[in-house]
Amino acid sequence: MPIKRLEVGPRMSQGVVHGNMVYLAGQVAGAAKGKSVGEQTKDILANIDRLLKEAGTSKAKLITTNIWLADISKFAEMNAEWDKWVSPGNTPARATVEAKLAGPEYTVEIMVTAALD
Repeated sequence: MPIKRLEVGPRMSQGVVHGNMVYLAGQVAGAAKGKSVGEQTKDILANIDRLLKEAGTSKAKLITTNIWLADISKFAEMNAEWDKWVSPGNTPARATVEAKLAGPEYTVEIMVTAALD
């Protein structure tokens, strides 16, 4: 069974497609780096949409999601963007925890696994 890698870098790929699944690396904000949790979440979710499309699937096929927040008190702010984005009736299994992220400019990191269409 072949393995397809998305946006391959020297340390990691942004996604890996194997079998009927796509596994995305933890995504952090790009354009919204250093901005609010809500803005970073919205930016990350747009990037997840883009990567899932490149892999041949969509958020309606999410299986699991892991979310890391630098400050768990921002949980509701992150959820406000998540709730607008997630596919109704297709919500994944999800965990959200507080963790120190790669740098202080990052307040949210999201990793997903999805089935292929």
